[in-house]
Amino acid sequence: MPWDPDLYLAFQKERFAPFEDLLPVIRVRPGLSVVDLGCGTGELTLRLADHLPGSEVLGVDTSEPMLERAAALQRPGLRFERRDLRRLDGAWDLVFSHAAIHWVEDHRALIPALLTHVNPGGQLALQFPSNHHHAAHRAVVETAGEEPFKTALEGWNRISPVLPMASYAEILYEEGVTDMRIFEKIYPHIMENADALAMWLSGTTLVPYLDRLDDLYREYFLQAMRRKLRALWPSGPVFYPFRRILLSAVRPEVAP
Repeated sequence: MPWDPDLYLAFQKERFAPFEDLLPVIRVRPGLSVVDLGCGTGELTLRLADHLPGSEVLGVDTSEPMLERAAALQRPGLRFERRDLRRLDGAWDLVFSHAAIHWVEDHRALIPALLTHVNPGGQLALQFPSNHHHAAHRAVVETAGEEPFKTALEGWNRISPVLPMASYAEILYEEGVTDMRIFEKIYPHIMENADALAMWLSGTTLVPYLDRLDDLYREYFLQAMRRKLRALWPSGPVFYPFRRILLSAVRPEVAP
């Protein structure tokens, strides 16, 4: 089951809100080389390029449906390519990512690896969910561990790699970074009911589960999730406090 741009953008306002808080943290300088990791449909990469005039901005993603949508936004200074952020190459003045790195395992190795692609004096700017302890997300892991889904998934389950916020500060400090800003923010989303929350999850969190199931089990899994969420929230509206980590780190200049 590939990523569905229309389903993802059904909650565009909610999904894009953290970008507005990360954007002011970015240091605006002329002529930057910029890579946006996990650019999705490209709307926010375009916003980033507009915020950094005179820069060369590359948006990368692994999803063909997302990149097909993003291609219409290409212009001088802004382009998109299919690349995996785990195999990033080159060096950049700004390595940016909105809601992507939580899909990559082992953040204790990932953050130092991303820093190696930041030019001296350049910036790493990341935003990613840290909401895996929420009841809805626990319900996903619980459902995947139950039969018949445990067998259908061959025992696979996705445990979030996201670390406590302080751990990112410690990792950056160990890498020699002292100019950093790291904070968590809760974005309060009001869902119409439990089924709307299930739809939200099916656009992101459930994608790797549904991708591993055939059509029949996929529908059963969605039904099981809706039942669990309805039990947790039997009436609407549903208050969904979405917690996210926002991180900025400036790589030190090379000593003369």
